[in-house]
Amino acid sequence: MSRALWQTMPGSVKLLLLTSFLMNMGFYALIPYLTLHLTGSIGWTLAMAGLVLAVRQFSQQGFAFLGGAVADAFGYKGSMVLGMAVRATGFAMFAFCTETWHFFGAAVLSGLGGSLFEPAVSAAFAILTPDAIRKDVFALKNVLSNIGVVGSQLIGTALAAVDFFWLSLLAGGLFYASAALIFFRLPPIKADSIRTSIVGSIVHVLKDRQFVRYTLVLIGYYYLYMQLFLSIPKLVEDELGDKEAVGIVLASVSVFIILFQMKVVRLLEGYSQRFVLIGIGSLVMGIGLFLLTFANSLWIFLADAFVFALGTMISAPQLVDMVPRFAPKELTGAYYGFNGYSLAIGGSIGQVAGGWMYDLGQHWSCPWLPWSLCLAVGLVVAWSLYRMEERLRLRIPRQTVV
Repeated sequence: MSRALWQTMPGSVKLLLLTSFLMNMGFYALIPYLTLHLTGSIGWTLAMAGLVLAVRQFSQQGFAFLGGAVADAFGYKGSMVLGMAVRATGFAMFAFCTETWHFFGAAVLSGLGGSLFEPAVSAAFAILTPDAIRKDVFALKNVLSNIGVVGSQLIGTALAAVDFFWLSLLAGGLFYASAALIFFRLPPIKADSIRTSIVGSIVHVLKDRQFVRYTLVLIGYYYLYMQLFLSIPKLVEDELGDKEAVGIVLASVSVFIILFQMKVVRLLEGYSQRFVLIGIGSLVMGIGLFLLTFANSLWIFLADAFVFALGTMISAPQLVDMVPRFAPKELTGAYYGFNGYSLAIGGSIGQVAGGWMYDLGQHWSCPWLPWSLCLAVGLVVAWSLYRMEERLRLRIPRQTVV
């Protein structure tokens, strides 16, 4: 399936997939080891290191709405090149940071770069990819992203063992390479001949009540997803007492997605209720997290990781494909930028509330507490999206089955 899809997609989409792969390699090679560098070599507390990561995320997602509107107004290629170059500079700066404000400056710069290129890349994918294969392309993008995650862990581990300096330069270099590829190989992209002001784009999105509601519902999805980077590693380490087991469990999620994502998409291709699919995927993720209540061996953790990964395989290709179904073509970037708030808010709540609930569960001898909350969140997201399905049935066109 992937080979046939690759042969049918436009060359510009292949280029976008390549640059997305490179950027995922750079991002996931650096970010996990940045925390270890700050708490180890620099001697910061975990809370202080987490603040740097939060500043980076808010710098990106907080300005992504504006970045998407800028991309709509001035063209996606320029926004991608500028954003990737800014992100590359921010990542490379981490190699030279010695003072506290240096690290925060590099984090802000890294986030602002993402706010420029991320909505533009998503909009470019949506515009350049034919409707009939767009869902499959997003699924393939998810597979390649996870291949990048696995590969980045090997590179990150090797370079972090040598010197964090070289890891930062490599991560920045991969983003510079992506910027160069887009600059020299991708033709200019504009969404539409209609010229819309930045303020007008923002006002239009904010008036779209159904899309705003959809974005708010997705906060729950990202609450569940962020447990992969916080509560799950903590539980694995507490239960098994082995840091290597943490890496195995996290890597297994990516491996499952690499192996089964395209198969799941093909199995579900005839199912036209797209909001319901996202809700089902979220509920499956919640069930996978709830089952962690009973995990006490590596094999059980891996089984639960598969259930969690299955949920993401159901939801993820639908998530990104739904945004251009709401958006007028000339405002695709702004819509993707606003949709990023679901990740910013859901991710932040997931990190803060998820960790708090885990600590409360341990303190009250109720280890089921954080995972029961995850199941409840999955149920709420599934029910909310089920209710949205018929409400938006006439507005959102059904996916053509091919």
